Amino acid sequence: MATKKKRRAWLPVEVKALKSAAKNIVPAGKIARLLKRTEGAIRQKALALGLSLNSQRRGKGKKKTGAKRGTGRGRRTGRRARAA
Repeated sequence: MATKKKRRAWLPVEVKALKSAAKNIVPAGKIARLLKRTEGAIRQKALALGLSLNSQRRGKGKKKTGAKRGTGRGRRTGRRARAA
């Protein structure tokens, strides 16, 4: 049978590290390994502090460029390619 871990209080240094990592768009899993806490604990504390850990919706991530698939842009194939 698995033993339950005792809950640890958040130290001010850990809270500072969490805020810094969230600002720098570090994934929650990576923050969890860094602070030696579970990803759930990281997400709960971020929620309590009003921090966002959703890096996809914060605008600083990679921007998608170019045409979407199936729009007809790009390399032509078939009859039209031969006619041009």
